[in-house]
Parts: sequence; C-alpha cells; structure tokens
Amino acid sequence: MAALAVSACSSDEEAVFTPVAAEDLVRMVGQGELVGFETEAGAAAWMAVPYAAPPVGELRWRAPRPPLAFDARLDALQAGAVCPQVTNNLSAGEIYEIGELIGAEDCLTLDIYAPRDAQPGDELPVMMWIHGGANVWGSSSAYDGSNLASQQGVIVVAVQYRLGPLGFLAHPALRADAEIADDAAANFALLDLVAALHWIGGNIEMFGGDAGRVTIFGESAGAYNIAGLMSTPQARGLFHRAIMQSGGTASVPLDIAEQGGGTDAVAGLAAASAIAGDGADGAALRSATLDTVFAPYRDESGELTSLPRMIEDGVTLREGGILAAAEDPDGFAPVPLITGTNRDEMKLYTVFNPQLTRRLGPLVWLRDRDAYEAAVEYPSRNWRRNAVDDLLNRLAANGRSDIWAYRFDWDEGGSVLVTDTGELLGAAHAMEIPFVFNHFELFGSFDRVLFNDRNAVGRLELADTMGAYWAQFAATGEPGDGIGMGPDWPRWTDTGAALRFDTLDDGGPEVFARTESPLAIASDLAADDRVNDVERCRIAAGMTTREPVLTPIFDSVLDCPQG
Repeated sequence: MAALAVSACSSDEEAVFTPVAAEDLVRMVGQGELVGFETEAGAAAWMAVPYAAPPVGELRWRAPRPPLAFDARLDALQAGAVCPQVTNNLSAGEIYEIGELIGAEDCLTLDIYAPRDAQPGDELPVMMWIHGGANVWGSSSAYDGSNLASQQGVIVVAVQYRLGPLGFLAHPALRADAEIADDAAANFALLDLVAALHWIGGNIEMFGGDAGRVTIFGESAGAYNIAGLMSTPQARGLFHRAIMQSGGTASVPLDIAEQGGGTDAVAGLAAASAIAGDGADGAALRSATLDTVFAPYRDESGELTSLPRMIEDGVTLREGGILAAAEDPDGFAPVPLITGTNRDEMKLYTVFNPQLTRRLGPLVWLRDRDAYEAAVEYPSRNWRRNAVDDLLNRLAANGRSDIWAYRFDWDEGGSVLVTDTGELLGAAHAMEIPFVFNHFELFGSFDRVLFNDRNAVGRLELADTMGAYWAQFAATGEPGDGIGMGPDWPRWTDTGAALRFDTLDDGGPEVFARTESPLAIASDLAADDRVNDVERCRIAAGMTTREPVLTPIFDSVLDCPQG
C-alpha cells in the first residue's frame, strides 16, 4: 500500500488542523479532570486518555494496573504514543522506513468521540473499537470516529493495547513471580482490553455514554481479539454486543507457545533466552531494552519474521481456545454477535506477488486476471469459513440465535494509468473500515485514487447504510433493517443466511445465503479451469500450510505432490 500510495501523491498542501481546548468539553473521570476539543468534522473528542498505569519496568508482562491520577488537568488534544511495533510495508510511509522499531511502552490510552452536543447522562450507545494489524502494529489514532459518532448518535472509543511480544508471551519465569492471578497470563493484550472495558464502565457516562450498552467492534486482529474477549472470563459482563470484522479463531496451546513446534511464532523460552540468556528470571526479562525484546522476532533487515497467536494460557483462554469456548454453552459470552468478512480478503496480501502482478515503480497491474482471481478466491473463502461458518455453527448448535453474518463486496475503487484498484484490491481486507466509520482516510495518499469523485455517490450511500446497521445493533442488540436503510438482516441459520453489503448499482445491500466448508472449497479449487495444476497446488499449499488440519481434506480431492 505504501508503494501504491506514491502514485497518488499530490503537491497540493492541505491545511493542518490544530485542536483547540473547548471549555465546555471539560469532563471529570476517575483520575481527574480532562478537556477535549471539537474535531474538524464537528464532533467532540478526547485523545490519548490513559485507562491503565503505564506497563513499564516492573509492570512489563503483568496484568494492567489501575490508571494513575492526573497531576493537573489533562489536555486530551493530541494522539498518544503508539505501542512498540516494527513498521512494515503496510504501515511505513513518509516518516518511517520499513523495519523500524517505533513507539513507547507507555501507550495504554484510548480516544473518545461523541456527538458535539452529547452531555453526561445522555445514555448513548457505546462502541469500543479495537484496531487491527496482526497484533503487531496499529494505533487508535489511525481511526477517526467523528462521523460515526455524530451521524449515528453513538460514543466511539478507540483503544490501544500491547502488541507483539509485549502483548503475547508465555514463559514460566513470568508466571513464577506473578503478584496477582492475572499476572500468570500470556495474553497481556487481552487483559489490556479488559482494563479498557472497566474504564469505560466507570467513566463513559461523563461523555454521554450508556455503560449498560457497550458494543465491542474491531477488524482483523481487532476482531480476533474480540473472539478472545468473548472467550475470556475476565471480560464477562463488561460488554453487551460484539461485531467481528474479518476476524479469526486460531490459538496455540501453552506448551507449544513456550517450547515451539506447530506455529510460526517464536517460542517463549527461545525468545527469553535470546533476550536475557538461558534461565532468565522475570526481573531480567523486564529490564531488557525494547530493541533486545524485539530482536528475536526480526530478521537482518529489521522486519518482523513472526506473528503472535493467542495462547491457551489457562488464565485468559482455556485449553482448546476460542472454538472450544464456543462449543461450551457457558464458555462464550452470551451477547448478540455479528461476524463477517470481505469477499476479496486476500487481495491485500497478493497485490505485490511477482508471480501474479507486474510492477513498475508505483504502478501495479495483473499478469493474468484469471490466475489472480483464483489465487485470492479460495483463501478468502477459507477466511470466511473460519471467521463465520465455523464460529456461528458452533454457537447455533448451543441454541444461540442472536447471531448474524455479512459479506462486504464493494469493489469500485478508482484507477491511475494501468493500476486499476477495482481489480487489484476489490473488496480487500480492511476495505470495509472507511465505510463503517464513514471516513475515507485510511490508506494515506492512496485514498485519493481509491476513493474518488466517480464512486463518491455510491460509496457514501453504502457508508450511511453500514453505519446505520452497526448503530442499530449497538443501540438494540439487533441490526434489524439498519434504521430503515436496507432489508431486514436475517439471523444465521444452517443455510448461511447473511447480508451482502454493496452499492445499489451492484445490487446491494441484499440478503443472500451461502455456506463454506473445507471440502467445498477444496472441491471447487480442484474443478477450477482458470488455473493449471501447478497453480492449483500452490493455492492449496498456502491454505494447508497455515492450517495443517485441512491437509487430509484437500489431499482427498487434489493430486498435489507431498512436501
């Protein structure tokens, strides 16, 4: 995305918005007094509000502690420091090079957006946004909740949480010196989100929110973490609805997380030895520099080579993980749930594949349209199978009916010279986020190509529709007809009933039904005449390598060489 964005650069200088404290936006919270500002879009906002004590020094790799009192009135006017992370080809830009370690451990903050005239006691629905980024990058300030809050009458709270090895690490030395029970966890990021929910429950009324109507919503790793929160006893009762956008349900057993094997993540014991030597205790690990902590997870260029997975630590996540919790009638939070994916999820990760696309500077175009579409279709369908069918079918088997599914299909992105984003990206991973927030600034200068005047009418109508469905769900626990913006959204059944989001010109939004299973995906791939056998097996290997449990199913219908 960073490379594509170069083609969208403009020499036009845009005025820089400067937040100004507004005395009518002074609010009192548990830590003291803070003051907000009116955003450029006309909402009220308070930025970088601490919800927990800084997890630094002795508090690294411990459950978050209560936030500290303010020394004086907090001017909540600027974005806070991002949590430590290594930049990549999706996050690097004009400021940072790929492979830089940036951020600060004192990062457990949240940003609040409200309608400009919202007052304490208004009891508006609350929507807590959990950002994505593979649990290794991202920030709350990348998401402007002004339009969602103002147009839909909700309070939006965007939260930051510990990332990478600081957010997910299993090691016996950390459990050995636990000061409280939750210190023995391995999913510290989940505990951060629990702490944010506690803060919201105790303070959101001062911003016009209803602590009894809190919806957690998030995308990618954020949605994955929502599945974790729904499986986490510590979060029970702290939220009342959930929306998972392009999430997942994978986890790793504790022994594998510590000792290695069966996962692409660096094992905790090996990482700790690299950080502080063999036999390191908790104190040694907590005193290591950030560079040292991240070193085992980076290659010679500085880029990350390993992504964390949620760990079945027995504290925040039971043995068997999220799907085991979903199979247990009492194991998954009993709150209404929406989950869905984008039709072309994998295009975001395939657009720079040299076997499928050509590239000249910032320009990218397809080598073979059929081969490209096939390469993304099957893993995208498999993503939906994991994030939607597998999860909702388990919940339905336990008698749950307050569950809904969707698919996002918008693919009308603009073009520049030979680069056609409609075909290159289509309804790619993360593409629905600007529609949910009705804020079309997410991909940097590339936004100017992707979201242009030609597609403005349709996409703005679609944004209004999606925001209305999300807001009605947050307000009532049912998406209904999106406050009159579309058809009645059917509950999930074994037919795969779902709502398809697209522009009116492309037939959306509309109800449709489709189910996904590993066998159906493998069988369709085996019969696909758009690809040859080599390409077919390459597509299959990409899925089975990620999910080895799929291997015997794919082997039963595909004749691919082993190894």
